[in-house]
Amino acid sequence: MGKKKWYESLFENYAKQYDQENFTQGTQGECDFIEEELNHDTSLSILDVGCGTGRHTIELTKRGYKVTGVDLSESQLEHAREKATQANLQIEFQQMDARKLEFTDQFDLAIMLCEGGFPLMETDEMNYQILQNVTQALKSPGKFIFTTLNGLFPICHSVEEFCASQSTDGNATYSNNTFDLMTFRDHNVTEVVDDNGNKKRLECNERYYIPSEITWLLKSLGYHTIDIYGAELGAFSRNDRLTPEDFEMLVIAEK
Repeated sequence: MGKKKWYESLFENYAKQYDQENFTQGTQGECDFIEEELNHDTSLSILDVGCGTGRHTIELTKRGYKVTGVDLSESQLEHAREKATQANLQIEFQQMDARKLEFTDQFDLAIMLCEGGFPLMETDEMNYQILQNVTQALKSPGKFIFTTLNGLFPICHSVEEFCASQSTDGNATYSNNTFDLMTFRDHNVTEVVDDNGNKKRLECNERYYIPSEITWLLKSLGYHTIDIYGAELGAFSRNDRLTPEDFEMLVIAEK
């Protein structure tokens, strides 16, 4: 067995602390938006890819939807199951690699929020595999809602300065950022404190995408409607035009 990838090491024993991070505090508003996109039809089935600690899975289940959560990290899923049990909810959480999903024509909606796997993979081909597998899991017609890193942002701004401005005491920190214009990958050192109080220091790299790339990738997978907006934490809206000021983009695709 080879050395663990940074995204595997990061999420080990990091579930409770993860739920305290500033970037996980928008669950209610994000689920409000998802419900609007589904016209509040609770008969529709949802796949939550990279569900982590299950925050969207659990909230949508509370609202009456049938949701399946999948994630690569077993420790994140353990915490998700604990939270579901505490809330007296029956939810199917599966340990699964998004590059190897085992679903076909099963869900009305797929969500992949807060970089749920995509765009953390080490190659563009692996990131594309995730899009392929999610698409295969969807029925036709089906809808795919996800957020990803906005490639327009680092052209105009320092990623390191932005991350520092968003972090608070006890939250993850990011340093030594190097953004490569040839690959649109940001290499950085991420430091987090795990649930035992131990500090982890990981060399990470994440892929930023420009809107036209996302549009082309999704068109190649058969989506006929692709809308891209700015992704404001906890306040997703079709009224937010994407600009270089947005750190993340919100993508809504229909097939």
